[in-house]
Amino acid sequence: MSEGKDQDQGKGRLSLRPAGRPEVGRTVDAGSVRQSFSHGRSKVVQVEVRKKRGPSPAGAGGRAGGSRAGGGRTLTAAELAMRQRVLQEQKKEAEEAERREAERREAEKIRILSAAEEARRKEEEDKRLAEEQAAEEAAAADAERKARIDSIKPIELKTPVVSAVPIPGEVTLAPPAGRLRPLAERAIMPAKPLNKPAAAPARAPAAPAAEKDASAAQTLRLRGGRGAEGEDEQRRGPARNKAVPPRKNSSGRKGDTGGGRRAGRIDVQAAIEGDDDKTRSLASVRRQRERERRQAELERLRSDQVKVVRDVILPETITVQELANRMAARQGEVIKALMKMGVMATVTQSIDADTAELVVEEFGHRVRRVSEADVELGIEGVEDTTEDMQPRPPVVTIMGHVDHGKTSLLDALRTTDVAAGEAGGITQHIGAYQVTLESGAKITFLDTPGHEAFTAMRARGASITDVVVLVVAADDGVMPQTIEAIKHAKVANVPMIIAINKMDKPGAKPDRVRQDLLQHEIVVESMGGDVMDIEVSARQRLGLDKLEEGILLQAEILELQANPDRAAEGAVIESRLDRGRGSVASVLVQKGTLRKGDIVVAGAEWGRVRALVDDRGRQVEEAGPSMPVEILGLSGVPAAGAPFVVVENENRAREISEFRQRKLKEHQAAGQAAARGTLDQMLARIQAGVQKEVSVLIKADVQGSAEALQTTVLKLANEEVGVRVLNASVGQITESDVQLAKASDAVIIAFNVRATSQARLLAQREGVDIHYYSIIYQVADDVELLVRGKMAPKHREKFLGYAEIRKVFEISKVGKVAGCFVTDGVVKRGCGVRLLRDGVVIHEGDLSQLKRFKDDQKEVTKGYECGLSFAGYNDLREGDVVECFESELIPA
Repeated sequence: MSEGKDQDQGKGRLSLRPAGRPEVGRTVDAGSVRQSFSHGRSKVVQVEVRKKRGPSPAGAGGRAGGSRAGGGRTLTAAELAMRQRVLQEQKKEAEEAERREAERREAEKIRILSAAEEARRKEEEDKRLAEEQAAEEAAAADAERKARIDSIKPIELKTPVVSAVPIPGEVTLAPPAGRLRPLAERAIMPAKPLNKPAAAPARAPAAPAAEKDASAAQTLRLRGGRGAEGEDEQRRGPARNKAVPPRKNSSGRKGDTGGGRRAGRIDVQAAIEGDDDKTRSLASVRRQRERERRQAELERLRSDQVKVVRDVILPETITVQELANRMAARQGEVIKALMKMGVMATVTQSIDADTAELVVEEFGHRVRRVSEADVELGIEGVEDTTEDMQPRPPVVTIMGHVDHGKTSLLDALRTTDVAAGEAGGITQHIGAYQVTLESGAKITFLDTPGHEAFTAMRARGASITDVVVLVVAADDGVMPQTIEAIKHAKVANVPMIIAINKMDKPGAKPDRVRQDLLQHEIVVESMGGDVMDIEVSARQRLGLDKLEEGILLQAEILELQANPDRAAEGAVIESRLDRGRGSVASVLVQKGTLRKGDIVVAGAEWGRVRALVDDRGRQVEEAGPSMPVEILGLSGVPAAGAPFVVVENENRAREISEFRQRKLKEHQAAGQAAARGTLDQMLARIQAGVQKEVSVLIKADVQGSAEALQTTVLKLANEEVGVRVLNASVGQITESDVQLAKASDAVIIAFNVRATSQARLLAQREGVDIHYYSIIYQVADDVELLVRGKMAPKHREKFLGYAEIRKVFEISKVGKVAGCFVTDGVVKRGCGVRLLRDGVVIHEGDLSQLKRFKDDQKEVTKGYECGLSFAGYNDLREGDVVECFESELIPA
């Protein structure tokens, strides 16, 4: 508050309101307040206080000094004096407050400035300490490096030898003149540097703090340059000059002493005095010692080097370069090691794994052999534990001779008619079915062919089965394929059940069947053995319940179990190429559960299962152990009998499939090369014309039939005519098959398949024969006729007669002529003759002349005499016997 405001308060306010009227309407009191802020700032703020309306107290307001007639009481002199005194005190307090505020702001300003100064001073101190510490660390590192360099001295440096004649292996210096001895000594660099830091004399008194800071900052500079070293020498003053030789270093170069660059050179004074022999320069000596030091350090590192032993992975073949890289060795060292073993190979040539293993062992490394077949490792999965096993249905294979009622018996069990749809009434591919009995038990049946051509199918059926049911006709007995089935069952080590079929026929003799089985070590239970024999009739459906009970009893004894909660494994029963569905494979699941969408590897083929079809044509989502199903989605037709397994991903399946296909091609190429023989053998056969060939191309409905046909056809070959199977596959006959047959002059055998319309037209145009068959023995008969047609007619010897030599005549122009008497048969002119002496053939040839008296005769019969002359042979004696014969051609 100012003084003018106080004077205004002592006077009356100018107003139109009468003095005596009470101020009822005044509701606002005004004033000012000083606010203080940080950093010494302040502000005066006007404040209004609102009040409720009401009568004002007496003497309130600023109208005290302006009383009028009828107004309030006038202030006395004492009250006015009191008011003035209070106002003065308030004014003094306000001034004192302003002064204190100014002092506080000044103190705050000083404090802020002092803190900034202190921070700046502290920052400078930290910077100085950091510079000093960096200088100390640099000095310590330099000292450590020098100490390490001085410590690496494995080779003692040779002291230079002063000699007029160079000495090999020594540092030789020319002998200097006697008066210039100091110059020669300066040219030889001692083992340690000359300018050793001498003990520094007592320093001058300490300089001021500013000079210390400047010197501390100078310590951070590098002292390797020439200019810095020259300034340092000038800074050190006379104390430095006392320790330095009298001769001044004009170059300022570190390490130079005496004449600097002029050291070791010819100057005018040396030329006048006659001392012009050049000495070795300091730089040359320094370079040599540096080379020796580096060489010594390298040798030390090589001697202290630890041999690293590595695991070297060796495939079946590996190049020398790759072998050296895997051993981390030089290629030249590897080639040297191979040469020591007698193997001459370059870096790009391949060596076998055995040779590479010897090289790796010689280098001291460990060998780990791998092969391409490692891609199949772990494909079978882990072994199943006993806790995971669950009972599974038995797999029963029906085996026996052809036309003994195997399929009819299976029909009776399945209550379906399968045999009615088979050509010739014989089974020509494996059928797989699952039968559910009235008790709820399940049995899986495999029906194998009985024809002799299907040996491979019977062997496959016996290898994947649990029980073999051997069907023998009661009216026919044990036949060749029955014996073969017994052998397959014994090799597979599976139990057998003898089913004596056709008991409804009048000529059934089951006892004769049991006796015939004794010849093959099969003793049935009725004769005291351990092999069950059951008499059945498929046509009358007799004894089927006993056969089923026997199968279930045998399965219970075997305790057949499998783990359904794992990846599926099994075997391919049959495979074919379907026109609408592609590759179809009939498989039998042996372990685990096969589901739709699984990735399967079957033989050399792989694929994702697109559909699962059971034996009745119904699609299923999964197939458990011992369940036969058809799978769709394979990349090709797998071989019958090949194992299949479910893998985790497509990459693994593709790798396994490519490896198996590559091995299969190599095997086929090796078989073809072995069949052709060497080039010399092929040329010899072609020139001789003795080897003829019948080429056939086989197309069948299923893979098993194609294999059986190929085996049957190859058995028809002989020494004179060979049979060559160009291809044995499944599916329709296509144009490519016709073109292959045309190029090889082959006959196409179609078994239960037909040619496409384009292939049929192409075959007619190119003249390629296509033969269609549905029964396998018809194929064997026709191919045998083809083989016989290629065979040349045979020569058969026909005996004519004997003639005895009675007299030998010597004729000058003809030679010896034998006078003979025909004792048996007839002798013909031009026939073949054998000369027998004491019952031993001593000559075989042709008869050149046949005469009776002086006339030539065509033949001479028994009881007559004749003269015989042999072509190119004259060793004839009396008493020899002449055997006459002739050769005749017989068609093959």
